[in-house]
Amino acid sequence: MGRIKTRKVKAVTMDLLEEHREKFGTDFDENKLKVSELTGVESKKLRNIIAGYLTRLIKSGNN
Repeated sequence: MGRIKTRKVKAVTMDLLEEHREKFGTDFDENKLKVSELTGVESKKLRNIIAGYLTRLIKSGNN
């Protein structure tokens, strides 16, 4: 079982995918940099959670 994502994480991730899908890929480290550029998230932990969730969604193709 994985960790449950909060509504904020899911909402920010879905917004990023809708607006900037072409900028993200399957590499977590690159997505991490893009998330910090495109959002105002200051927390390193929250940025990593969003980037990880985003990477997982792109790899699975279920979005």
